[in-house]
Amino acid sequence: MNKIYILKQKIFDNQNKIFAYELVFKDSENKTTKLSSKVTDTSKLIMSSITSTELDKLLGKKVVALINVDETILTKGILDVLDKDRFILNILEDIILTEEVIGKIVQYRKRGFKLSIENFDSSAKMIIKFKRLFNYIDIIKMDVLSSEEKNLQKVMKKFKGTRIKLLAQNIETREEFHKYFEMGFDYFQGYFLDKPEVIEIESIKEPAQFIILQLIKIIKANDTTEELEFFIKQQPDLSFKLVQFFNNAKNMDVKIESITQVITLMGRNKLLRWLMVYLYSEVSTNPASQTLLELAIKRAERMESEADAKHKDKAYLAGMFSMLSSIFETNIQELMQRVNMDQSITSLVLEKKGIFASSLMRAEEAEKIYLKKIMMANFERLSTSDLVYTLEDGGIHIDKDGF
Repeated sequence: MNKIYILKQKIFDNQNKIFAYELVFKDSENKTTKLSSKVTDTSKLIMSSITSTELDKLLGKKVVALINVDETILTKGILDVLDKDRFILNILEDIILTEEVIGKIVQYRKRGFKLSIENFDSSAKMIIKFKRLFNYIDIIKMDVLSSEEKNLQKVMKKFKGTRIKLLAQNIETREEFHKYFEMGFDYFQGYFLDKPEVIEIESIKEPAQFIILQLIKIIKANDTTEELEFFIKQQPDLSFKLVQFFNNAKNMDVKIESITQVITLMGRNKLLRWLMVYLYSEVSTNPASQTLLELAIKRAERMESEADAKHKDKAYLAGMFSMLSSIFETNIQELMQRVNMDQSITSLVLEKKGIFASSLMRAEEAEKIYLKKIMMANFERLSTSDLVYTLEDGGIHIDKDGF
């Protein structure tokens, strides 16, 4: 896996407690600690990091994180998978505020996200630029280095005591900290208080896969069809593939007018099944994904056929999920933490226990018999390296003295 490098800096409240961290994402080891770095075109990087199981290690269980957003990130739809209770969207000072971008900012605020403005220099130009957004902003990060004293005082007077909280940014000395503390700032950030820490984590393979997992989670949480439609529409490729699949699968003369119509006609169980297939085939870059998909479908269908009527859908999903780790190339425990699946499915996938365990073992045994037959029939065509990799991946030790 590739490495992800994150710059992490603490933000303190006026009780000297950690209020939040500001995170800046890098796709290579870059120890520059300028925290106003843009995040344009880093949506894959952001997704790789924020959906990682490293998140709680980065933030702890309760502390929130500020992540920088510009017009590109806001309009890509990549932020839709974020937990609104864990992330504050930090709007960069040089963002281009088109009507579309403003609409997105308002939309995210209405959906429950908190918003902040980065490097606010207190100038009249800055005030005019963000005037339309102040009703939606929760925190203004005031750049105390670049703000003129008189302008800083005016902004403090304008917002102090309102819903908007004020953060003194770029504090570099003890004297500056005491000065802005006495002025009544709510939050504080700067090198004097905390120098950014470089964190290294493993990159997740493909963010699109985790978008699908998030959608599966939404379906399993019994959210409204409108919320499902909203989420799917944020992913144009996914929307197209879904409609294409529906048109190919349904032998009826139906003119598709909306994603909601497709969801309603398909039903949630059918949509879940399609998403699992999409994960294996369309999203994966694993060269063996098509074969794994075929095996997964066969396993799922076998387990479905053996289950009683009320458990057939669960058995099918359990069979599909049980092979996902091969596609993601990561630990299956990490995957199951991202979706809220039925306990019978989770128990099977993680521990091979529960009501579907015997069915899974029968499916695995049948697969091994078949694959052994294929292996033996083609043994002479396999290279030593292929065999070594296969054995090593299976945790089987090769004794050099054995030959």
